[in-house]
Amino acid sequence: MSKIRVLIVDDSPLIRQTFQKLLEADESIEVIATAGDAYEARDAIVKYKPDVMTLDIEMPRMNGIQFLKKLIPQFPLPVIVCSSLPINTFDALEAGAVDYVRKPVITSTESLKRFGEDLVSRVKVAVTAKVIKAGKYVFQVKERKHEKPINVEDKIIAIGGSTGATEALPVIVSQFDENTPPCVVVIHMPEGFTNLYAQRLEASCPGVKVMEAKSGMYVKKGMVVIAQGNKHMKVFKDSNGYFITCSSGKRVSGHCPSVDVMFESVAGCAKGNAYAAILTGMGSDGARGLLSIRNNGGFTVGQDEESCLVYGMPKVAFTGGAVCVQAKLEDIADVIYNKLRER
Repeated sequence: MSKIRVLIVDDSPLIRQTFQKLLEADESIEVIATAGDAYEARDAIVKYKPDVMTLDIEMPRMNGIQFLKKLIPQFPLPVIVCSSLPINTFDALEAGAVDYVRKPVITSTESLKRFGEDLVSRVKVAVTAKVIKAGKYVFQVKERKHEKPINVEDKIIAIGGSTGATEALPVIVSQFDENTPPCVVVIHMPEGFTNLYAQRLEASCPGVKVMEAKSGMYVKKGMVVIAQGNKHMKVFKDSNGYFITCSSGKRVSGHCPSVDVMFESVAGCAKGNAYAAILTGMGSDGARGLLSIRNNGGFTVGQDEESCLVYGMPKVAFTGGAVCVQAKLEDIADVIYNKLRER
């Protein structure tokens, strides 16, 4: 089987050298070239035709976002953004990048190893991803067509995803309002990214209150809560309603936060009042938890293959019997609202 051909673009020679060493430690990956700026990168793309590119944001002559805007229309290449600046990372996703990784602060050999494993995993996912035209699913507000759902008391919505889900989630949340049941979300994002993501999502979806999760927080109608990076989020219920806990822990289903952890907690406390959706992403995280929600009487939706950036997590959930209905991304909110009205 041919190796995944990677181009590394970063203005730091040390980063280029480090990334190359980490990636080539995996026998399925070959670094075919490195570049110090956008102009060198463009020449390398034309000459070597890489399968995947890692891209720094802050570079001389032309930054990574400007480069992406020029690149994607001409060369629809899967790009993984590597940045220490979260807000710029989201700009890069809007410009057409398929994934992102936070530049590491290396404190030990073990932390470097963990980062390397994460980078290798993201490259392997990226090579399978569809390069969606910039802006197609990024913070797109869709006009609401449904009426206020009846009897939303004790109902809760849970959403999980990974690669591509940061761009997919706004398509759903833009259709929520102050009468929508509380919504809890786990997307595989690095620590330090989730609060900025929540702020940005709220700015584009004024109908709801979006915030980063905090332990002990009660989630109410019209709220969307995003799990913190590197912390598992669980949902519980008492006489005051649904509340969440956030805690550090080992990876579950390969991730922290884990969609499975969140879904399984929702299944336990909400039973038939749970409405869950699994979105684009690589791997199997969420499939077991989604099945638990369905088996406890909840309603489950899987994003369909056509609208997924990576049809991995929804596929595993669907083939495992966890999905009640598959739907296009732009239809998922309507599917949930229609089921709320039925019940």
